[in-house]
Amino acid sequence: MKQSSSSDAGDRTVRLDKWLWAARFFKTRSQATAAVNGGKIHVNEQRCKAGRALQVGDAVRVSKAGLVFDVVVEGLADRRGPAPQAQALYRETAGSIQAREQAQAMQRAARMATPIPDGRPDKRERRALQRFKSGD
Repeated sequence: MKQSSSSDAGDRTVRLDKWLWAARFFKTRSQATAAVNGGKIHVNEQRCKAGRALQVGDAVRVSKAGLVFDVVVEGLADRRGPAPQAQALYRETAGSIQAREQAQAMQRAARMATPIPDGRPDKRERRALQRFKSGD
C-alpha cells in the first residue's frame, strides 16, 4: 500500500507551520509554530493555529524581525527544498515589497545614525553611565 504525501496531485492542503518552514520563512518548524502561536502569522486576515490547512490562493501575512511579508500561496509543499523551489511556493504582493523596502531603508538609516563606541568604557565612564541610568 502506497502512502500519499502532500506533493501528490490529490492533496490540496498542507499544515501552515510546515508550509512556512518549506517556504523558508523560518529555519525550523518549531520556530514557525512559535510564530503562529505568538500571533505573528495571519491567514486571510485571521489569526490561526499551526495545524491550519493551507490552500493555494490563501493570503498569508508574516511578521518577522520587524518586517511584514504579505504573500499569496502559489504552491504547497511539506518538505524543505532548494531556495528556488521555496520561492516558487509564494508570490509577494507589490505593496508588501514596497513597504518592506521602506522599512529596511529606515532601519539602515537609524543604524547609521547610532553612535558606535570606540571600545569598552573605563572605570570613570562606567560610573558616569551608572549614575545616568539610576537618575542621580
